Amino acid sequence: MKYILTFFILFINTYAFGGEIIVHEGESIHDALRQAREWRRINDPRCLGGISIIIEAGRYYMNEPLFLRPEDSGTKESPLVIRGSGTLKSFICGDDRQQHTQLWPKEGMERMIDFNKEERVITIPTPPDSVLQNFASKKTPLEMVVHQRWAIAILRVKDMQVHGDSTIVSFMEPESRLEFEHPWPQPVIDGENGNSSFLLRTTEQRDGIEQLVIIDGANYVRFEGITIDKTCWNRPLHKGHVTLQGGMPLVDAYKLKENPGLPWDEGLENQAWIERPVSAVTVRNAHHIEFYSVLFQNLAATALDFVDNISDCKVQKCTFGNIGGTAIMGGSFAESPREVHRPYTDLAERCQRLTITENFIVDAANEDWGAVAIALGYVRHCTVSKNYLTRVNYSGICIGWGWTPLDTGMENNHIVGNKVSHYARQLYDAGGIYTLSNQPNSSIKGNEISQPSSAPYATNDRGFCIYLDARTDGFTIENNTTEGRLIRRDEIGDNHPGPNLIFKQ
Repeated sequence: MKYILTFFILFINTYAFGGEIIVHEGESIHDALRQAREWRRINDPRCLGGISIIIEAGRYYMNEPLFLRPEDSGTKESPLVIRGSGTLKSFICGDDRQQHTQLWPKEGMERMIDFNKEERVITIPTPPDSVLQNFASKKTPLEMVVHQRWAIAILRVKDMQVHGDSTIVSFMEPESRLEFEHPWPQPVIDGENGNSSFLLRTTEQRDGIEQLVIIDGANYVRFEGITIDKTCWNRPLHKGHVTLQGGMPLVDAYKLKENPGLPWDEGLENQAWIERPVSAVTVRNAHHIEFYSVLFQNLAATALDFVDNISDCKVQKCTFGNIGGTAIMGGSFAESPREVHRPYTDLAERCQRLTITENFIVDAANEDWGAVAIALGYVRHCTVSKNYLTRVNYSGICIGWGWTPLDTGMENNHIVGNKVSHYARQLYDAGGIYTLSNQPNSSIKGNEISQPSSAPYATNDRGFCIYLDARTDGFTIENNTTEGRLIRRDEIGDNHPGPNLIFKQ
């Protein structure tokens, strides 16, 4: 009996708790993941009940992303859990010296004088002599940040020609072509509230790690109680940054010059191909991926992105702070090689049953003002609920893509019980909650939304608590409040909405 009891105690110690792999500061999380993978491969008994990779407190600097492959998948009965040892002091991070590659200076923006599409130049008030001299001596490369309603552009300066009090500025490729050929968005001259604004600044930046975790093909994985910290955003240094909307970079774009309009939209005048912004944590080709009580901070582009072919994933009780781009992104935005304005019917099913709940998002879209707090494109059966969002430079929660009244498979998406405040801080044509296209059986209910901020450089006043943008349809809108009262139907922004919206109060 004594030997049986001893064996039982050894069995418990080895297997009941043997599924834990503990990583100490200075050790490799990559090696721990490989160990877990080997246990899966040989069907080690320590896989029973799941494998936990426990990251002790400390900073774990990544020279390359942690890559979770199909072979790293758990199962419903035996998930893979990557978690901190407590109090969010386990950091998966970039180099401690890395900072955001695009830092906003304390000085404000100025109004531009002219925007010349034919010559592809922008005329501005003449900068100080010190700026001109340093640029001429090539001591300090310059870039121009351009405000254009619902987006910004970052243009690397090629040349400046001074003409007294005004200076004509030209730009490098490819951003020059993209900025001047694509009709929307572009800077506004003689707009409702004056000309568009710009900021001329030096580019004291260097390349750094942009991605910390990539999940591609792995299922049943849970991240818990860790901090994702410090990534860079390298794109503007090499290509500039001209966007369509929501921080989506253009890779090609132009205006239809002969016989504008296409069969699905007779008023369409622009063609555009986009790519997806880089993200610190990327999920694709995966299901049952969860992020619980994870802190995302000091990330220069997108924080967390569910890119493609995902289902049954959840983000719960996570905190996002000081995010350069969008905090949480999901679903296709018809990235290149597809042209973005066509009504696609095969994309919504590639992102479904994504739940984003009880998260806290503060200071998103700090680097790219046109990014948002939560952005979902072609999605279905998704829920965004009980989140608290504040301090965003464009819109808060955005669902939908395609600018189309047609049935694309987007359906049953719900925005419920969220609190959104201090949005539209820099850009307009914005909403605390913003929607696009036809999404049958969807709802916007019980949200508390502040009035839009007084954006100092906006050229119009199109900011709304709820903005039903191009061809929005299929939503029931009910019991949403602002400043302690119900939002009236006449306060909701409309841009050619569909006939199947239901408004209850």
